[in-house]
Amino acid sequence: MKVTVNVECTPEEARVFLGLPDVQPMQAAVMADLERRMLDNIQAMSPDAMVQTWLPASMQGAENLQKMFWGQVQSMMSGVVNTANTAITMKDKSDAA
Repeated sequence: MKVTVNVECTPEEARVFLGLPDVQPMQAAVMADLERRMLDNIQAMSPDAMVQTWLPASMQGAENLQKMFWGQVQSMMSGVVNTANTAITMKDKSDAA
């Protein structure tokens, strides 16, 4: 047997019905405090200081990624060169024999 029950109520009504606590006043206080702190910090920093604070981390990450990429390419290429040189050396030895 399958039973479907549809309940139409507001979130506030559902919260009260389920006995959940009302956290809206606490959430409003936390958000107001967070907004105040952010505005204080933004006003204290110049645009130049904000760019220097935020930009180097992302640029350094991109630079490290690029270095890692090129390091992998170089190691692969050195492996290809070593393999090719070994193949040529082995071919020369077999031709000499």
